[in-house]
Amino acid sequence: MLISRLSINLALFGACLFFLDGALPAADNARPLDIRVQASGFGRVSSADLTLLLQSAGSEVWRFCSSTHLAGIDVYYRSDHPQTDFKRTPTGRIAIGLSARDTHWAQYSFQFAHEFCHTLANYSNTQRLVRFPPQANFWLEETLCETASLFTLRAMSRTWEIIPPYPAWQDYAPWLNAYAQDRLALPEHQLPAGQSFKNWFQEHQPALRRNSTIRNWNTIVAIRLLPLFEAEPRAWKAVTFLNHGSTDTNDSLAHHLEEWQARCPRELRPFVRRLAAVFSIDL
Repeated sequence: MLISRLSINLALFGACLFFLDGALPAADNARPLDIRVQASGFGRVSSADLTLLLQSAGSEVWRFCSSTHLAGIDVYYRSDHPQTDFKRTPTGRIAIGLSARDTHWAQYSFQFAHEFCHTLANYSNTQRLVRFPPQANFWLEETLCETASLFTLRAMSRTWEIIPPYPAWQDYAPWLNAYAQDRLALPEHQLPAGQSFKNWFQEHQPALRRNSTIRNWNTIVAIRLLPLFEAEPRAWKAVTFLNHGSTDTNDSLAHHLEEWQARCPRELRPFVRRLAAVFSIDL
């Protein structure tokens, strides 16, 4: 009964986005996410509150993924780091581990948005994990996931100012944005003084191809991608086509982006071209 009420709340939440006088982008997809939370390990937080929080976080990207099929998600606690599991649960659900605890809503949202982006890239419209083995361009997926976290917190802040999941959570809306802004402002997430992004990327791309999770570098790139997604949030649907292509583990970035663009619906291909231009690649 509890999950049923939560689903109704999220369905109404999605429907409301059509009638807010342009204050929020209209939703293409009002389907609530099927999320189940394993209560143990997360500390002083109820599974009901955490479920509603994660549905709210995921909906900021999910509502732009119309006609995308995604299995239900089981969320569990892990003490080391957040992770989207390579294997589904015995019942065929997607498993995501989070390391946040208690009532740190912004940290939960940041972590879940990152892992949810991995889920869209690898589990959308398929019964199997599509990204295997890891490829040299996996850093791009990690960067898109970092972008999703920043996008989600900023979008949640605007949403909660108008229609929070609970009325009492409205006061927390500014803190969601502050969490994202603090991350954007960290010195290690800025380009070195006097260096262009083009030159920085040419210098650092080889290392990113060897190690996809250099988080500070992922964020430096994500800061360049964030304005693209905020200007055209429907482009999150393009992520669902990211990995359904070549299994060449040493593909060039240009070819990787070219294949991604070709797999996308026609209306999303211009977005991939704009994203490629960030890396000085002309598709």
